[in-house]
Amino acid sequence: MSNTLKLYQSAGSPNSRRVRIFLAEKGLKPTLITVDLGTGEQHSEAYRTINPRRTVPALVLEDGTTLGEVPAIMRYLDEAFPETPLLGDTSKDKGLVVMWERFAELEGFAAVMEGVRNKTERLKGHAIAGPHGYEQIPELVDRSVLRVKNFLTDLNERLEQVSFVAGERFSAADITALVTIDFAKALDVSIPEGHRALTRWKDAVSARSSSSA
Repeated sequence: MSNTLKLYQSAGSPNSRRVRIFLAEKGLKPTLITVDLGTGEQHSEAYRTINPRRTVPALVLEDGTTLGEVPAIMRYLDEAFPETPLLGDTSKDKGLVVMWERFAELEGFAAVMEGVRNKTERLKGHAIAGPHGYEQIPELVDRSVLRVKNFLTDLNERLEQVSFVAGERFSAADITALVTIDFAKALDVSIPEGHRALTRWKDAVSARSSSSA
């Protein structure tokens, strides 16, 4: 069934990468369809009929239903293909994964995204992804950088206590955290030398074959 799924995505999109890693961890190989963000293909009439939000990724199911948000796509995949659960397999684990994945997304990923979209020249007039235009606020960039640095410190403290972000098993929380840290290079932010637990974790999750998806 997985080969009947279609994933509209972009190689350079961090959100697309989150889903590609999720898919790779599950051994799923949907049809990948590239959306050229550089030329604004996400705003084309053709893509708007697929995803009116004009964002990637978008997963199109066998019956034509489109799922266009990363958490929704992850939840569908974890329930439709329950082998190798990445959102937890017990009530407790599911709660922990959601909590820590949300931490990674709100405190880390969203902070990097805010900085990049308010800094990058080609995103003028599109400081927020989606169908509406918003002007950049350059003053937000410095705050975003500070938020990301604080996220790395908080994540290092968490990983001094556990092997993976949500506990003792690799999960969606690790995927979002990994993509966030790699994405942060766009703001010239990297893991500080003294963050040993975070460095240990980053080396381990980066060595997984799915990380190159």
